[in-house]
Amino acid sequence: MTATISYDDVEVGTELPAQTFPVTRDTLVRYAGASGDFNPIHWNETFAKEVGLPDVIAHGMFTMAEAIRVVTDWAGDPGAVVEYGVRFTKPVVVPNDGEGASIEVSAKVAAKLDDHTVRVDLTAMSAGQKVLGMSRALVRLA
Repeated sequence: MTATISYDDVEVGTELPAQTFPVTRDTLVRYAGASGDFNPIHWNETFAKEVGLPDVIAHGMFTMAEAIRVVTDWAGDPGAVVEYGVRFTKPVVVPNDGEGASIEVSAKVAAKLDDHTVRVDLTAMSAGQKVLGMSRALVRLA
């Protein structure tokens, strides 16, 4: 598989389609089962508050994975992402209110590099706060 987006069709400043990802307590339990990360800050409200958090928080790696979906959906091939990194800046707080939280992700091409690669900068927000910093991906395009 290769990316479906052509390097020649992309310019610096090209915006990728933004997406919003819902996060509920059920989502966190499912992710914990799949990842093996059963830290109680991700499912036990009492424990999370006892350690100084406002409520249960989403797993950082889950937040990171949701954000990169904007890039993989745009590129048309998850294998087109050759490098990806973030800094965790704020937690995604997930209340037990039937609605949960959401992660809003936008991205744009920040640089065209050699070998048909581009650097994509991502912005991930939840509850009006930036939850990922320095979120960047290198993507090899067709």
